[in-house]
Amino acid sequence: MFDTATIKELKERPVAPGQLLIDGKWQDSLNGATREVVSPIDGQVLTRIANADAPDVDLAVKAARRAFESGSWSDMAPAGRKAVLTRLADLIDAHKEELAVLGVRDNGTELKMALKAEPGSAAGTFRYYGEAVDKVYGQIAPTSTKAMGLISREPVGVIGVIVPWNFPMMIGAWKIAPALAAGNAVVLKPSESASLSLLKLAQLAMEAGVPDGIFNV
Repeated sequence: MFDTATIKELKERPVAPGQLLIDGKWQDSLNGATREVVSPIDGQVLTRIANADAPDVDLAVKAARRAFESGSWSDMAPAGRKAVLTRLADLIDAHKEELAVLGVRDNGTELKMALKAEPGSAAGTFRYYGEAVDKVYGQIAPTSTKAMGLISREPVGVIGVIVPWNFPMMIGAWKIAPALAAGNAVVLKPSESASLSLLKLAQLAMEAGVPDGIFNV
């Protein structure tokens, strides 16, 4: 159950303008463009968010590539990535009411469903993949007695993640969590009509210890 007074306060809380997250820094789009965030519940304009264009995507991808190649995440010991992703899951749980209400105001999901399907599911997904980091092993391939074939699992680089408007946190977590767990860098593109909860997720990821440039939005 949730506290009614808390939910009421969250529904009325002003929403700060949203920016792009590139290389660990919140910033406006290069051309300064923004778009209104209009709640489907009552047509209220909740805030404005940066409206990215191709040059912003290029900046984010280049930042992600630099961060990946620096090894700050890809070379981190599996136990380290596990600790960060588990901490992120805990932060999602700690902010579950805020995340659920933000999503409801943004895309109109019913609150009880949102609590379970959005922060609830996202926290579980990050925790699952965090725990898998040090439990998914490589393999020794079958060979002759004169050779040894090893299969080693490695990150591939920069992962582009495109998330639809419905259940953005849940579906976003399905894509972001395994990509990060494997040591990749991520460039996330939320739906224009449901970005707010994923921007909050990015803030929590930085708080959890995801290095600059590894998670860009």
